Amino acid sequence: MRFEELLDQVGGFGPFQLWNVALLALPRVLLPMHFLLPIFLAAVPAHRCALPGAPANLSPQDAWLEAHLPREPDGTLSSCLYFTHSQALPNTTFWGAGQSPGQLEGEPSTAPCPQGWDYDRSEFSSTIATEWNLVCEQKGLNKATSTFFFAGVLVGAVAFGYLSDRFGRRRLLLVAYVGSLGLGLASAASVSYIMFAITRTLTGAALAGFTIIVMPLEMEWLDVGHRTVAGVLSGTFWTVGVMLLALVGYLIRDWRWLLLAVTLPCAPGILSLRWVPESARWLLTQGRVEEAHRYLLRCARLNGRPVGEDGLSQEALNKVATQERVVQRPSYLDLFRTPRLRHISLCCMVVWFGVNFSYYGLSLDVSGLGLNVYQTQLLFGAVELPSKLLVYLLVRHAGRRLTQAGTLLGTALALGVSLLVTSETGAWRTALAVIGKGFSEAAFTTAYLFTSELYPTVLRQTGMGLTSLVGRLGGSLAPLAALLDGIWLSLPKLAYGGIALLAACTALLLPETRQAQLPETIQDVERRSAPPRLQEEEMPMKQVQD
Repeated sequence: MRFEELLDQVGGFGPFQLWNVALLALPRVLLPMHFLLPIFLAAVPAHRCALPGAPANLSPQDAWLEAHLPREPDGTLSSCLYFTHSQALPNTTFWGAGQSPGQLEGEPSTAPCPQGWDYDRSEFSSTIATEWNLVCEQKGLNKATSTFFFAGVLVGAVAFGYLSDRFGRRRLLLVAYVGSLGLGLASAASVSYIMFAITRTLTGAALAGFTIIVMPLEMEWLDVGHRTVAGVLSGTFWTVGVMLLALVGYLIRDWRWLLLAVTLPCAPGILSLRWVPESARWLLTQGRVEEAHRYLLRCARLNGRPVGEDGLSQEALNKVATQERVVQRPSYLDLFRTPRLRHISLCCMVVWFGVNFSYYGLSLDVSGLGLNVYQTQLLFGAVELPSKLLVYLLVRHAGRRLTQAGTLLGTALALGVSLLVTSETGAWRTALAVIGKGFSEAAFTTAYLFTSELYPTVLRQTGMGLTSLVGRLGGSLAPLAALLDGIWLSLPKLAYGGIALLAACTALLLPETRQAQLPETIQDVERRSAPPRLQEEEMPMKQVQD
């Protein structure tokens, strides 16, 4: 007897599973609000050198600024330099009070801002850029905060992936909630950039628990026929978080209060864990039959299945547990010991790197689209809803593999075409950015569903941890790749699109999982991917209608 047969008895999709999805919705909503928070948290408002003796209420076209600030090649006043001597304006004899006319001939000398910057606070009252002057020569530190955060997510993915396979999904989800709450509050109270960078890195490590625990904890209670529906439904909660971030960012313009607003919901999340069930699949693989029995009975009761205390016999559960029990604790080396698992792991690593690199490259770049930051974020969130519908239709009819490759190819094409569009055609640039964002979100949704179906139960969390690790490496490099525009303006988009194209080609090398039961052992994976003749000899896993 296999676990799928037990799930058929107690109900593979019903009120129990819907209640479980609802309880795990909060982490899904919170994740994008933290992952995309730098859009508002680290926003850089318009700024210029703080100059002594500047008149009050200066406008950008004021003659005083013309005399004290050089112009950039695009004609705008410099944000990072000032004239060491005020300059005479054409057809005027104006110089700053108490200033000499300076160099009237030749190239006027300039220097970096000596006394900080004056910021336009009409859009943001405070960001970390204005708090610690992370502009001009220090702008790399501003981008680095996102890199530090995703580096923390990377490390956390390794830890949570391994520990949740060893100690259980539910227990480690509590650790993720408590860690995210405490470290988020510490970040909001930061008194220096170094303190903020450290606490945000640790917050990313704690939030990694949400990324790799929630999906498997849902999927391991679902039958094959409803995995796609539940996966897409869970993905819509991410979209809700993306759109909610635009609203919260619009209402709260101070970075400390904004960080508090997206952190405090972890408190009710901790309380909700009282009703979140542990994975019965995992409990049986660990030989904890009595605990699995209790959860299965609860599932049957909520789903209205007529299963009494003796309906799930101890003998049947012991038989399943004996088949699924892990002889050794899982490790990341187990993902590379057998040929097919090694092939799957290497391909998933490339796919996840490409998905994250392109998604966060597009998501964190909300400038130059002809809209303000709040409108752009709302539009980027709204386009994810049809993306979820697209994924739902494609994975059911075209399969997981083609959907994964197709959505990544769509992302690459949108980025490639945008390189050919001139800056004057703003509407086309906006449309291509939105299309690219939609495809990248569809690729992200598919990656979670696809990867969770490729790995066996005994290594599912470990496999998700490994792929999430590599994916977060891509996410951590995406903000730094944006700095490549200093070399060539189109280089960041070229990098995002090129990596997405490579990931699309790699996705085609993965096995299809549509209409197949979740593999529970390493042998299941090897048997599923074996040649047809060998599959007939070894009795393939039962195929069911999706």
